[in-house]
Amino acid sequence: MAISSMPKPLTAQLGNRPTPLYFGLFIAGVLMGLWPLWPLAWVALVLLWCVIHQEAGLQRSAVSALIWGVGYQGTMLTWILHLHPMMWLGIPWLGSIAIALFAYTFVTLWGAGIAVAWAVAMAALQKFSPLGPVARVLIGTVLWCAVEAIWSISPLYWTSLAMTQSPGNLAILHLARLSGHLTITAAIVAVNGLLAAALTRPRARPWLGAAVGIFAIAHLTGWGLYQQPLQDASAQAIKIGIIQGNIPSREKLTFAGIRRADDRYLSGYRQLVAAGADAVLTPEAAIPKQWNPNTSLFKTAVEQTGIPLWLGTFTKTNDRSNHLHQSLLAIAPTGISQYNKIKLVPLGEYIPLEAVLGEFISKLSSIGSSLLPGSLNQRFDTPFGQAAVGICYDSAYGWIFRHQVAQGGEFILTASNNDPYPPRMMAQHHGQDVIQAIATDRWAARSTNTGLSSVVDPHGHTQWKSIPQTFATQIETIYRRQTQTPYVRWGNWLVPLGLVISLGWLSLRPRPDP
Repeated sequence: MAISSMPKPLTAQLGNRPTPLYFGLFIAGVLMGLWPLWPLAWVALVLLWCVIHQEAGLQRSAVSALIWGVGYQGTMLTWILHLHPMMWLGIPWLGSIAIALFAYTFVTLWGAGIAVAWAVAMAALQKFSPLGPVARVLIGTVLWCAVEAIWSISPLYWTSLAMTQSPGNLAILHLARLSGHLTITAAIVAVNGLLAAALTRPRARPWLGAAVGIFAIAHLTGWGLYQQPLQDASAQAIKIGIIQGNIPSREKLTFAGIRRADDRYLSGYRQLVAAGADAVLTPEAAIPKQWNPNTSLFKTAVEQTGIPLWLGTFTKTNDRSNHLHQSLLAIAPTGISQYNKIKLVPLGEYIPLEAVLGEFISKLSSIGSSLLPGSLNQRFDTPFGQAAVGICYDSAYGWIFRHQVAQGGEFILTASNNDPYPPRMMAQHHGQDVIQAIATDRWAARSTNTGLSSVVDPHGHTQWKSIPQTFATQIETIYRRQTQTPYVRWGNWLVPLGLVISLGWLSLRPRPDP
């Protein structure tokens, strides 16, 4: 077919009537967010890429990315609306609805900012340094990963494109061993970009072939890593007991609820010890009060049994303030080690602009006090060796686990609450831990208050998973490991390498591809 007979670019066809384009972008974003339908991610970014390939300009690119991002983030994050009802915190019904809607809207827009920042950067780059489609796909892939990398150190981060593949596509998840979860994101963005080039260029076949090739190479590489045997030695085994307390926060934070938590976790601990557990793991804030070693029944129980307990609770900070840490304590006959949660939940665990907003907004904190985050350089020692630890929201931040494993962590422990959220959120949280287990080549044990508690092996296989919103105790075997993946050794090296290559390409200013 002659070039002159090819259809006009999409933006040219739409002219001054962009409504069909925007509607299509929103639907494409929704398709990307239909987790866990992971195959959709490999085509759901194509339409937004078409806008970039057709040089739609800064404004059109930004609006298009915003609409796509709202569709994706809004679909993935619907569980945030389950913050309502909050009347048990003393918040009126209407106020509870307003807070839940505000949180959902704000977090959705914040996440959509990834796509907007990317699209604006690509449009600006195209304006000042025109790119051919090959350079556009290469640099666009690197820029998306760079923007995600920036978001991954922000206070709000959950919906990396890599999450769309977890836990269903275990082969591609093994790319995380190379350079973290952004390796998976890069593959998704590149394949979508090449498919979009096939739709917007005169000769579609080479671009379609390239897209299929990248998709196949990425999956074959991941599959090769997936096939490596674990070779765990019995001498490295730990029989870990897990307690899922299932005490809702609205009950747990009352006097009667605290008594119930003491009874439930203490009896669960003794039951698991009697069943042969080598150690017992409890959820985040299993005991929702400040830890006092002088009066703790749990410390006494550990001294009596000799079996370590990893207990979620609150601890006093080292400064002179009234602030607390959200902590996991390693209580053993030989002493106590402590990990303090690094990534705290805004409004739920700390109050942004607390001095300005005052007491009104502090009602949103479930313990009535703003918590302080732990430092990255923490060491969680156990009688079985050093562990890498994450508490709830930490699970979305791979660099927290990568640092601890690089410093000697031999297995992963995560403790979460997950109340009042629905099973969809619990399953996404489980998917985050699957990525961390694969990326670091570590066994992971996770205990949650309401679900999903689980044990995951280094290949991402779920060895056991609890039923949501039930009380459960379970003993599973995990293994200590000393291996180090390229990601553990060198971190997220893919993004800086890609930026260097992109800058080199731009400095040479190649002519646009035909």
